[in-house]
Amino acid sequence: MSNRIETDSFINDLERVVKTRSEVADSLSQLANIIANAEIAGDSSSGKLSLERDIEDIKAASKNLRTGVFRLLVLGDMKRGKSTFLNALIGERLLPSDVNPCTAVLTILRYGAEKKVYVYFNDGKNPQELSFDEFKYKYTIDPAEAKKLEQDKKLAFPDVSHAVVEYPLALLEKGIEIIDSPGLNDTEARNELSLGYINSCHAILFVLRASQPCTLGERRYLENYIKGRGLSVFFLINAWDQVKESLIDPDDEDELRESEERLRQVFKANLAEYCVVEGQDIYDERVFEISSIQALRKRLKNPQASLEGTGFSSFMGALNTFLTRERAVAELRQVRTLAREACNHTSDAIARRIPLLDQDVNQLREKINSVEPEFNKLNGIRDQFQGEIFKTRDNQARTTAESFRNYVLNLGNTFETDFLRYQPDLNVLDFLSSGKREAFNNALQTAFEQYISDKFAAWSLSAEKDINESFTQLARSAAQYGASYSQVTDKITEKLTGEKVRVNSYATGEDDNSPAWAKWAMGLLSLTGGNLAGFAMAGAGFDWKSILLNYFTVIGVGALVAGLVSPFLIPISVTLLGLGVGFLQADQARKQLVKTAKKELVKYLPQVAQEQYPVVLDAVKECFDAYEREVSQRIKDDIASRKSELDNLLKQKETREVNRENEFKRLKTLQEDVLIQIKKIESAYSNLLAYYS
Repeated sequence: MSNRIETDSFINDLERVVKTRSEVADSLSQLANIIANAEIAGDSSSGKLSLERDIEDIKAASKNLRTGVFRLLVLGDMKRGKSTFLNALIGERLLPSDVNPCTAVLTILRYGAEKKVYVYFNDGKNPQELSFDEFKYKYTIDPAEAKKLEQDKKLAFPDVSHAVVEYPLALLEKGIEIIDSPGLNDTEARNELSLGYINSCHAILFVLRASQPCTLGERRYLENYIKGRGLSVFFLINAWDQVKESLIDPDDEDELRESEERLRQVFKANLAEYCVVEGQDIYDERVFEISSIQALRKRLKNPQASLEGTGFSSFMGALNTFLTRERAVAELRQVRTLAREACNHTSDAIARRIPLLDQDVNQLREKINSVEPEFNKLNGIRDQFQGEIFKTRDNQARTTAESFRNYVLNLGNTFETDFLRYQPDLNVLDFLSSGKREAFNNALQTAFEQYISDKFAAWSLSAEKDINESFTQLARSAAQYGASYSQVTDKITEKLTGEKVRVNSYATGEDDNSPAWAKWAMGLLSLTGGNLAGFAMAGAGFDWKSILLNYFTVIGVGALVAGLVSPFLIPISVTLLGLGVGFLQADQARKQLVKTAKKELVKYLPQVAQEQYPVVLDAVKECFDAYEREVSQRIKDDIASRKSELDNLLKQKETREVNRENEFKRLKTLQEDVLIQIKKIESAYSNLLAYYS
């Protein structure tokens, strides 16, 4: 099948998702308006049903559906063809692809009706709008200058944060946003910048090169920043056409087949472990052999040209399946759950209100007083869960901080072995040459930065797993507290109405009877379109990994390198100078270098451990505090709404005569109108699901 058909299929499927999102967003908006208008009408009848939280959540979900995008992060080492790949995808030489990527500005590519570039700065000044030609001219430099900047460990544009490119491309118009990152072997600070985008992205497009299969730097990055983090990664092996060009006889089909097969085995040996999801091997769905330059050449000659033979068809098909059949369905499933919750809350409130319409003021006041013990129990459940969260917070924060301290203090125990892989590929005796000393020092500093970064990444991954387990345990507790809470609210309803509580029409499982706050606390409700990978606790704006990352960036390369690397480079220099020109054995010099480095490292480790202990402690605490604030507020809102629902009715009865017949009709109409919108949402979701089944 030609890429033209594959691309059209992708665009059509994205259009279908956009249309479904729009339909559901419209229904959510109408649902919010219906409930809000009913609450206003309640002021002049039997009183509000206190559904403010539902209205707020529905509006937020509707807004996020309209503005949500599938965000793709493009990663890769320098000179792997990332920009060429994106240009081929776009069909135009939009992004600079002929300079050293170490100078590249991190670029966010999104839809715009007109072609524009906005450059954002680190000092907070207003962004600069440029044409494409101006952007290319001003923010790219000569490769020779780029190489010198790399050696000097300087950034070409240190004042620039990132650039936003707006482009009228169908792929972008249908809800795709692409982030083109700097090269992985740029600087550790730049690597951290790219890493900061990972949690907010739906998928990573990791670009490799066929002629340089899985370099040490790429394996290092995958091992430390990708492995075990629950990320969805597509590997694009670029320049696959060059395999044939590298042969002695490019026309020898047997030699080509053997060469390609050997190369495939190398890539599979290095990438297979990153292509396993829940024990299932999905290597063929995540690794693709492509030729970006061939695809770009074809697209430049004819934007409608078939890209068959470039590898783009298979990749686009897999990305299509992932985004539209998996992520879009998961997103809409959570929105459907939210809508069901709003429907159930409205129906339950109406069911509680109607039997009380016949009660006089004294009878109603007596019934309200009778359920006061139950409301006290609800507050007690809230306090118990809050206490468990705080206890979990304190234990996990202390455990994580102590883990960090012990980890740092023990770095010296394995330094000599661990640092072997990072030693710069320079003759140690070059240090004695004043002309080469600066280059040697830069290489040595880079080696220490990489060592510290990787050691920290290894620890942070372990810490994240422990923290995730704590949140998973809190999710289990939320289910238990939610069940107890529902028993009490059912008792309140029975006392008020004199009837047993019936299971609502949208309860489809044992967990569905849990209150909305418990569903949120269990990670079952999400109001955002963010990354759904891993523990689904990104709902309602809560993403503990982002909180952790913001704190850990403070301890990351910047703080640790400043605290460790720079100070002990001076003693190392003194040691090497002391060797003198008569010290001719390079191996012995290397050993002396590592020995001195270890000595100085161990000297600074206690200081770093002590200084960063409270940072780690506060970071973990903030993760749980953010969770507790949202959970407690949601429980508080639920209890308050149930109380005010009764108080509103009592107040109305004290001040006016409520026409039972009219109010009965109004509430039943509200219930019917809400059900109409829920059925529209159910239908839109079911239709999308059926299409992809």
